[in-house]
Amino acid sequence: MKLKQLIFLVLGFLCLGLGCIGVALPILPTVPFFLATVFCFANSSQKLHDWFVSTKLYKKHLESFVKKKGMTVQTKLSIIIPVTLVMGFGFFMMTRANVLIPSAILAVVWLCHIIYFVFGVKTIHKGYDEKNISI
Repeated sequence: MKLKQLIFLVLGFLCLGLGCIGVALPILPTVPFFLATVFCFANSSQKLHDWFVSTKLYKKHLESFVKKKGMTVQTKLSIIIPVTLVMGFGFFMMTRANVLIPSAILAVVWLCHIIYFVFGVKTIHKGYDEKNISI
């Protein structure tokens, strides 16, 4: 096994572990870690990539995004709400301590996050088939 494949393999398992923890803990985002897992497994082992793509975790959190280039409202909310809560807590604590510049940066990052998920990621309504996914 090449060093590059080994590095991607280790990173893939690390991202998989963090994504699985993110399913239970709202402070860790699940989707980005699972996207990184797919990328790392695809670059390390076709067998692992095929396995991960066939799991329930992948199908529940990523399949609609990867195949249809969009997410359901439920998936979007499952990403936006925990991130908003965590960033809101950080913003509250920083403004309480009168740390203004980092809190302003955090607010801008949060706003960009919301804009991306509301306007950048297509919303897929449940019940639409693949031919009828235009919104």
